[in-house]
Amino acid sequence: MPESSHLMDGPVALPSAAPKRPAGPSTAGNDNLLSQLEAFVGPVAYVLSLWALSQYFEGAIRPQYLVLSLVTFAISFPGAARLQASVASLAGESVVNWAWTASLLLLMGWVTGYINAFPEPVLYTWLWLAPLGKFGAAVALRSMAPTLLSWHGPAQRALIVGMNEQGLALANSINASAYCRIKLIGFVDNRSDERLDTNQGYALLGKHEQLADIVRKHNIKLIYLSLPMASQPRILHVLDELKDTTASIYFVPDMFVTDLIQGRAAAVCGTSVISVCETPFKAANGTVKRISDVVFSLVILLLIFPILLAIAAAVKWTSPGPIIFKQRRYGLDGEEILVYKFRSMSVTEDGGTIQQAQKNDTRITPLGAFLRRTSLDELPQFVNVLQGRMSIVGPRPHAVAHNELYRKLIKGYMVRHKVKPGITGWAQVNGYRGETDTLDKMQGRIDYDLDYLRHWSLQLDIDIIIKTVRLVLKDQKAY
Repeated sequence: MPESSHLMDGPVALPSAAPKRPAGPSTAGNDNLLSQLEAFVGPVAYVLSLWALSQYFEGAIRPQYLVLSLVTFAISFPGAARLQASVASLAGESVVNWAWTASLLLLMGWVTGYINAFPEPVLYTWLWLAPLGKFGAAVALRSMAPTLLSWHGPAQRALIVGMNEQGLALANSINASAYCRIKLIGFVDNRSDERLDTNQGYALLGKHEQLADIVRKHNIKLIYLSLPMASQPRILHVLDELKDTTASIYFVPDMFVTDLIQGRAAAVCGTSVISVCETPFKAANGTVKRISDVVFSLVILLLIFPILLAIAAAVKWTSPGPIIFKQRRYGLDGEEILVYKFRSMSVTEDGGTIQQAQKNDTRITPLGAFLRRTSLDELPQFVNVLQGRMSIVGPRPHAVAHNELYRKLIKGYMVRHKVKPGITGWAQVNGYRGETDTLDKMQGRIDYDLDYLRHWSLQLDIDIIIKTVRLVLKDQKAY
C-alpha cells in the first residue's frame, strides 16, 4: 500500500455544501509573449523617445520628463494589436493613435501650464519622433515574431465542434494568421457528410458522442463550440462530455452561459469567442503566480533548511527505507508528475490501487504520525514548486489511481487540472482535509477547487496560506 497525501487533503465530516465565494474579480490576459509585447510597443516607444530627447537636450532625464512619461504611458496603454496589418496600415495607425494621444497631452499641458516646463525644441521633436519610434518598434517586433513564438514550444492542437459558417470562418482565420499558436486538427459534427461543406480541406474527426475520446486521442488543448443557440440541449450535452478532459473550451456563438471557469470575452485570430473553461493563469496572471511561487518557496526553504536536515536524519534513523517518498500524481493538464514527501509510512508502493491513510493506520511509523499530524512531511514539495511542477496554492494533487476512479464518478473532476496542483488549497482551508472516504466528501473538495479557479487572485492565495498556517497549528484531522 502506498503513502497517501493528507496535508489539506481530505475532509472533516462536512456536507457537500456550496463553496463560499472568495472575493476578487477574475482577470484575463493574452496567451503568449508576442500578444503581451504588442500591448507595450507603442507606450514604451513614446516613453523612450521622450527620455532620449531629455538626455540629448538637457543632459539628464529630469523629473518633469518622468511625470510626463508616466502620464503618456497611462493614456496609451495597452496598445492595439496590429502585427498582422499591412505596413502602410501600421504606419497610418501609428500616426492616428499618436495624434490623439499628443492632442490630449498638449491640452492637459496648456490647461495646467505644465507645458512651460519643457523646451519647445523637445516638444516639436517629440511630435514626430514618437510615432516614428512606435512604427519602428512594431516593425522590429514583427521581424522577431517567429522567434518569440518558438519560445512557447509547439502550437496548441485545436478542434471545432460544428462545421457551419461560423466554424469554417474561424478555421479560415486560424489558418490565415501568421502569428497564431493554434494548430487546427479538424471538425466534429453530427450531421451527415452530404450536409457539410467538406470541400475546404478540413478533416471531419467524428460525431459529438465521440468528442471526449477524440480529444484524448489527438491531445487536443483547445475546443471551439460553433453551435447555434437553438441547440442548447446539445451544447449542454457536449459540455457534460468534455468535463472529463482538461482542454480549454470556448463558444464561438454569442450566447450566455452561467457556469463558467474564468469566463471572459476573447478573440482568436480576429474571431470573437467566449471562454467556458479556461485557466486563470494566462499571461500576466501566470507571471504573477509563478513569481510569487518562486519567491515564497525560496524564502521558506531558506528558513526551514535546518528543519529539513533534522527531519531527513530522523526518518533515516527511525525506520528502514528511503528518506523521500515519491508518488505519481496528476499535474497541469492532467500530465503525470512526481511529488515529494518525507516518508511517513513503512511502505512506499505507487501502484494501480491506492489506500488512503486512515486513523490508526498500521503502516504509519511513530515518527510518520507526528510528521503527518503537523504536515511536516509535505515540506519537500516546496522543491516541487521551484521545479515548476506544483504551486504553493492550488488543488491538492491526488494519486493517479484516485484520479482514474473519481474522474468517472464526478463530473468536472478533471477541470481542476487546468492549474498546477498546490501544497495547500481553497478546499483544504474550508474543511476538506484528510481522508476522503465518501463520494460526497470528494465532491465537496472538487466544488471548492473549481471555485478557486473561478475566483483566483493573489490576495486569495495569500489568505489561503495564512489560513493554512493557522489550521496546521491547531488541526488534528490529518492522519
